Amino acid sequence: MTTTQNGRPTPDGPDSAATADAAAATPESAGTPDSGGAPDSGGAPAAGGATPLPAEAGQVSEKEARQVAEAARESTWDRPSFGKELFLGRFRLDLIDPWPRSDPDDVARAEEFLGRFRDFLASEVDGAAIERDASIPDSVFHGLADLGAFGMKIDRKYGGLGLSNLHYCRALILAGSVSPAIGALLSAHQSIGVPQPLKMFGTAEQKQRFLPRLAAGEVSAFLLTEPDVGSDPARLATTAEPTEDGTGYRLNGVKLWATNGIVATLLVVMARVPAGEGRRGGITAFVVDGDSAGITVERRNEFVGLRGLENSLTRFHDVFVPAENVIGGEGKGLKIALTTLNTGRLSLPAMCVGAGKWALNVARGWAADRVQWGRPVGEHEAVAQKLSFIAATTYGMETMLDLCCLLADDDRNDIRIEAALVKLYASEMAWKIADELIQIRGGRGYETADSLAARGERAAAVEQMMRDLRINRIFEGSTEIMHLLIAREAVDAHLSVAGDIIDPEAGLGRKARAGARAGAFYAKWLPTLAVGRGQSPSAYAEFGPLAAHLRQVERSSRKLARSTFYAMSRWQGKMERKQAFLGRIVDIGAELFAMSAVCVRATAERDSRPENVELADLFCRQARVRVDALFAALWDNTDSVDTAAAKRILAGRYAGLEEGVITPSDELPWVAGWTPGPSTAEDVRRRIPPKP
Repeated sequence: MTTTQNGRPTPDGPDSAATADAAAATPESAGTPDSGGAPDSGGAPAAGGATPLPAEAGQVSEKEARQVAEAARESTWDRPSFGKELFLGRFRLDLIDPWPRSDPDDVARAEEFLGRFRDFLASEVDGAAIERDASIPDSVFHGLADLGAFGMKIDRKYGGLGLSNLHYCRALILAGSVSPAIGALLSAHQSIGVPQPLKMFGTAEQKQRFLPRLAAGEVSAFLLTEPDVGSDPARLATTAEPTEDGTGYRLNGVKLWATNGIVATLLVVMARVPAGEGRRGGITAFVVDGDSAGITVERRNEFVGLRGLENSLTRFHDVFVPAENVIGGEGKGLKIALTTLNTGRLSLPAMCVGAGKWALNVARGWAADRVQWGRPVGEHEAVAQKLSFIAATTYGMETMLDLCCLLADDDRNDIRIEAALVKLYASEMAWKIADELIQIRGGRGYETADSLAARGERAAAVEQMMRDLRINRIFEGSTEIMHLLIAREAVDAHLSVAGDIIDPEAGLGRKARAGARAGAFYAKWLPTLAVGRGQSPSAYAEFGPLAAHLRQVERSSRKLARSTFYAMSRWQGKMERKQAFLGRIVDIGAELFAMSAVCVRATAERDSRPENVELADLFCRQARVRVDALFAALWDNTDSVDTAAAKRILAGRYAGLEEGVITPSDELPWVAGWTPGPSTAEDVRRRIPPKP
């Protein structure tokens, strides 16, 4: 919770930062700040789809925060979704089988680009130097621009390459394997920066004005996060005041963690437009010229990993933005952000897949070469388990990503759940892969690449991979926020028919109508959860040795739906507080989605890649163990004890446990406030000079 002074936020209590990047600061929380919140029926969207806002930014109730987040989400399902059906206990394998295919002409164009891109990365990019210098050289920017890498997702009619999501992600996998900072640069620029919002919501004039510049090599950034606002956008304090003559807006505020903010010349900025006569106001998305008067890049933020990341703290003071630079209309900013992220999230798991592939190569080579007790270490069971996990999980992550990309490239699919699942799953699993790789490498895993090379050993930057990967569990929605976002979508069908029953503000009439709807829905739905195709020993026989895994997925899908229904019946309105339970529900769904994907892919490729059937079987066997543990933990856990203990911890009851160490100074606040006005800091923005 914050209070305001002079209309600006100042901290008055602790608040976790769930999204360490403007790209990460997604409006997905629905409740307590950042990692808190829960799915809730919330309020209906305002007229015209605008997001309702409380009277004063920075001073909101939990209910108001939920209403803002709820109004921003897509509320309809007009296209099929494999993930949505999976959580409802309906195993719609027909939505992903047969395995989707790309257009051959698109594949040929993409492969030609990827070949040139690979050559450039291998010969012209020194990832170790970027890590040491914490900077991507100007020459790399020029080379990327010459290749068209800044326009990979921009339509060809605007000078871009027009790559599919699949081939765009394959390009990011390549880039990230050489320098994760370059992968982050390209991803933040195209997945959530100016190109994607304009592609989906921009006017023809806006596209013609901005997209050619971006395709040619200008860099963009996305600015939502503020020093005291992470995943709870209802507290957004940056304002865009309409000018008296109606020609534009005056932008004032401070934005934190803007990836590419140091080098970007075009920005997507989220700001709060006040309501007025004939004006609905609300959080609005603007395209802002990065060199506009009144913009100061006050500092370049430094992180544990991704040392080449050009990430900024940016101040806006009376920055004029023309009215024609509004994207999608006033009050549509959060909806634009959420919709953009449906496909934008695919870039992050691409980086995780690349890390998994790289880790497998290092683990395999080292475990075969290093001998202990007369045998290569990879032949010892303790290490063999780790190798098996890295290989199977990398295959699972890649398959989930490829499937999501192929579905996204087909406008007939709604992938909001699937994209969120692969982001959540890949970021968590890649982190585990990094941890296992370090353990396999032992002391060399903890040693820097420069130190290894100095004594004549292969410079495998394993410790850097660990540092670079850690942010992915926070970027573009923290794991906690992703759990709640997906859970909200997973229970949408229930809330649409029965939400008013548990809504304390619903009158008797609304509750009665909801009761009638719920009765009709559950009378048809509940019987379908009792028996299914997965109980037939001959089901899915066309999948050969993988058929048993699909039968298990079908049965588990129904069990998952039954568990969700039972929990809603048991806790009703309190369900929104059962965040650990909801997280396990989502994790089970992610495993089932991954199992389904690998079985379909491996079967489709069994003639050309027969070894993939083995990988799919291996992955499913490991996933089934994890699913069984998650199902058991739904009801056998310490959630209530942990929650009670946390309250005592926050109250200081166990502060004595902190004695005996020197703790951080309390002279400064956990969250720094800011005051309005012109900047007093040096502008540290970086402008890439023209190519010589």
